Amino acid sequence: MTPDETVTAFIQALERMDMDDAMEMLAEDVTYDNVPIGAMQGRDAVRKTLDGMMGATEVDWPVARQAATGNVVMNERIDRFKLESGWLEIPVVGVFEVGDDGLISLWRDYFDLETFKNNRKALG
Repeated sequence: MTPDETVTAFIQALERMDMDDAMEMLAEDVTYDNVPIGAMQGRDAVRKTLDGMMGATEVDWPVARQAATGNVVMNERIDRFKLESGWLEIPVVGVFEVGDDGLISLWRDYFDLETFKNNRKALG
């Protein structure tokens, strides 16, 4: 797969909530950086974080735009999580680097933490 296809497949796995498939697309020493929160290192740390975020009953991350140059892929999307009280939505820009082995070695998400908190608070 191309880096663009890898990132698309990764997002699709997360939307299916197929954590095993998603984790197979990450390098063992991947860096996952939620910019307003902080970075973590390693596939196990990412899985632990995503398992917590995936307390949602459904996940939908529609990508509005995606561009790739070499091994760098950037996308603009809305991350949506269906909770008991409704859909939590947050606009996100993601930056991914895909290694020569075809695995994602860097995943960096930029989003506004206050927007996330306000949207979460509005859902109760």
